[in-house]
Amino acid sequence: MTTLTLETSPLALTIYRLASDADIPNAALQGGFFSVTRTTDELSIVCESSIVLDAQETDMGWRMLKVLGPLDFSLVGILAGLAQTLAAASISIFAISTYDTDYLLLKADKLEQAQTVLRAAGYEVL
Repeated sequence: MTTLTLETSPLALTIYRLASDADIPNAALQGGFFSVTRTTDELSIVCESSIVLDAQETDMGWRMLKVLGPLDFSLVGILAGLAQTLAAASISIFAISTYDTDYLLLKADKLEQAQTVLRAAGYEVL
């Protein structure tokens, strides 16, 4: 397999937790990146930190690395390899997957360390 390339996003992100039956705030659907996931337990929203939502819980200070894709569904272990590499350096992630690729959210104060660790493991980080 060829070397995976990750692109560092300039966006500051916030993760919100709302009640599972809450309406999706229109503001959450603005900006260049957002992710909305509803389960029977919660409504999770990730969006740009410039967008402020009324939520049960809020966790600010996230940055994002995007795996440049698209990635074929037959590929195995992409996210696992990235997560294991970062876990070995005690860097926690919040992962989001889409049809085309994977996104790794990590705390802003861990971004530079994550970039260094991933490069040392053979990933290209832009």
